[in-house]
Amino acid sequence: MRLLSCPRERARSPFRQSPTAVPAVVACLLAASLLAACGKRPKPDEGRKNIEIAIPVEVQPVARGPIESTLRTFATLEAEQEVKVFARTANRVVVLHVEEGDEVAQDAVLLELDDTNQRVALARAENSLTKARQELERLSALHAQNLISDQVFHDTQFEVRGLELALADARRELDHTVVRAPLAGTLTRRLVNLGDLVNVNQHLFDLVDFGSIVARIHIPEKNLTQVAVGQIARVTATALGDRSFPGVVRRIAPIVDARSGTVRLTVGFDDIGPLRPGMYVDVELILGSNPDAILLSKRALILDGDQTYAFRLDEGRRVRRIRIEARASDRFHVEPATGFADGDFVVIAGQTGLKDGALVRLPDDPEPAQEPQEKSAGLSAAKR
Repeated sequence: MRLLSCPRERARSPFRQSPTAVPAVVACLLAASLLAACGKRPKPDEGRKNIEIAIPVEVQPVARGPIESTLRTFATLEAEQEVKVFARTANRVVVLHVEEGDEVAQDAVLLELDDTNQRVALARAENSLTKARQELERLSALHAQNLISDQVFHDTQFEVRGLELALADARRELDHTVVRAPLAGTLTRRLVNLGDLVNVNQHLFDLVDFGSIVARIHIPEKNLTQVAVGQIARVTATALGDRSFPGVVRRIAPIVDARSGTVRLTVGFDDIGPLRPGMYVDVELILGSNPDAILLSKRALILDGDQTYAFRLDEGRRVRRIRIEARASDRFHVEPATGFADGDFVVIAGQTGLKDGALVRLPDDPEPAQEPQEKSAGLSAAKR
């Protein structure tokens, strides 16, 4: 006898699934196998070492040589012997002997004024004095004979003395019509022309002795013990390029300016060359010198706050950060107190941001090796 199962019993059978349930199970099994396979594959960065990057820098050897400890400041040149020539009498200019730029000796004639009035006044004074002297001689004879009183005789003497003074004034007025140089120097400005009517105390010329040119500088009071009269200085003018002019300290002010804390020094010259009053100059005062000093290029210096440092190249292409205490300094070098010796190398380029103990690479060093690339198959598998 053949048995037939009902549809409800067939649905409950564990060995039969719906058509839609089979693909879902297969998908889950495939996903699980892929996750297991990926978990077993090594990561791309596993086993790769951390490589320190060498910073490219440029170095320079430390050497020995002469260096001077200097103090740099600035000034405007001025002439200590500079005068303004004024007219001391009034009249018209009839002769002009000099022009701007002329060098004149002391008492040289600069110009002449019309002296007609002064000569007339001089002749009048001479005539009056001659008459008074004759009268004094006559009264002197009478006074010897007691024919005139002492009062009359003494009054005549005083009158003669007054006329002598008037004659001296007239001669001086005549001398003032000839204007002379009060000192030897160069005529830097002429303020009068031929034919001008000149008044008393009118400004006529400016006269400068270029040999008296000086540079007045101010130095900090802490350097007062390092300077002395006769000390050497070098002067360079902005208008004359890099040409240097030797100067010497002529005077040192005996006091310190309380407001600025500086001391005034006067620097003079034995030979001014093309230097002229009014020029802006840089003054380099030599405080001391060392003929055999360790020279460190200023290109190696870096500032960190108020401190100065430099990087020294050590073994293994490592750099050491060293604080600089300068014994002396000039335009291009410093003499460090400690930390450097002959044959050392210092970093002069690329030190910005460099750290103490950092690994560096020099221009002549070979390029760093490239990291080995992974096999393309493995890389493709990792990406998948």
